[in-house]
Amino acid sequence: MSATMLQLAEGLLALPGAKHLPHTDKDPISNLPTLPEAQVSDSSIPIIDLEALHGPRRSDIVKQLGQACQHKGFFAVGAFFFFFFFWKSFLLEFILDASCAKWYMVVKNHGIPRTTVSNIFDTTREFFHLPKEERMKFYTPDPNSDIRLMNAYKDEVANVFVARESLKFHCHPVENYVNKWPTNPPSFRKYAAEYLTNVRRVEITLLGAISESLGLERDYIEKKLGGHYVSLNYYGACEQSDLELTYGVRAHTDPTIITILLQDDVPGLQVLSEGEWMDVNPIPGTVVVHVGDLLQAISNHKFKSLLHQAMVNCEKERMSIASYCYPSSDAMIGPPKKLIDNDHPAVYQDFTFKEFSEQMWKVITFTDTRLDSFKCSTA
Repeated sequence: MSATMLQLAEGLLALPGAKHLPHTDKDPISNLPTLPEAQVSDSSIPIIDLEALHGPRRSDIVKQLGQACQHKGFFAVGAFFFFFFFWKSFLLEFILDASCAKWYMVVKNHGIPRTTVSNIFDTTREFFHLPKEERMKFYTPDPNSDIRLMNAYKDEVANVFVARESLKFHCHPVENYVNKWPTNPPSFRKYAAEYLTNVRRVEITLLGAISESLGLERDYIEKKLGGHYVSLNYYGACEQSDLELTYGVRAHTDPTIITILLQDDVPGLQVLSEGEWMDVNPIPGTVVVHVGDLLQAISNHKFKSLLHQAMVNCEKERMSIASYCYPSSDAMIGPPKKLIDNDHPAVYQDFTFKEFSEQMWKVITFTDTRLDSFKCSTA
């Protein structure tokens, strides 16, 4: 396996349970639009207002969520987004964009204080502005490390520069890992712990609603959870002459249940919709949550994991905080019996998260084709 592919694998398959196994290269993105070919545009998105998730109409809201999934091509192309504002009770707004076959959900008043969001970006910026020798204290080639720095690099084969620098670490329970986090800047541990504790609470709430939308018990997915993993991402501004050959991170889906992405105010996130890259520009006070491969399997392919990438610009640096939701190593993944009948046969067989992680390192791929080894023979 080439060093370049290994760098990509380490950057994208940032989950616990990775083992040093024989690798097979696989290129699932060669037929996707290249940077010059991508048609990037913003869409006006109709909004359907709904009432509080935490209130007497919860069951109505969950029912509507299921209907949206069934009748509007929910996750057929790949995405749902949760936009968050500030405190008190939850309010859901579904955003259905039929022209892109996408479904969006807006959640107001998530309970993450604005100061907490501001603080995590401030301390992330300070860390990546430290001298390189200070940052490199956290570099390790070991994918099983509890914390590791990933550097930008040149993909010699594709002749592109992958510009993202990221600090990835375990973070749940916080008290088990906080002593391994940076002490420089001095605010890092405090601000990271505050943000990640809040995100974990949001994660549990969202997974309850997602479970119910599938007709499952509210805690069905929550019971499968393991720890929590986070990636603090930094994208420096690049030279104008290099812009067409520079990615923030290349196209991929996440090998997670869901990923919660906090963006700063600089655009960069793109999702693939009907063969074209679509900008998901930042909305102040919001986060983006998208479906990962494991939720695709749990939902029996009713929900589709999101193919996305990050771009850079020549004017401003960009930061994002990606929180990865993943199961415990022995958690059984695959569609529950309630989702399987004669009209909806099982697409995936049961497998453990440990088996999934090991398979990722046998065949390196960056899309939901990671699940192909676990498909039923009749699927």
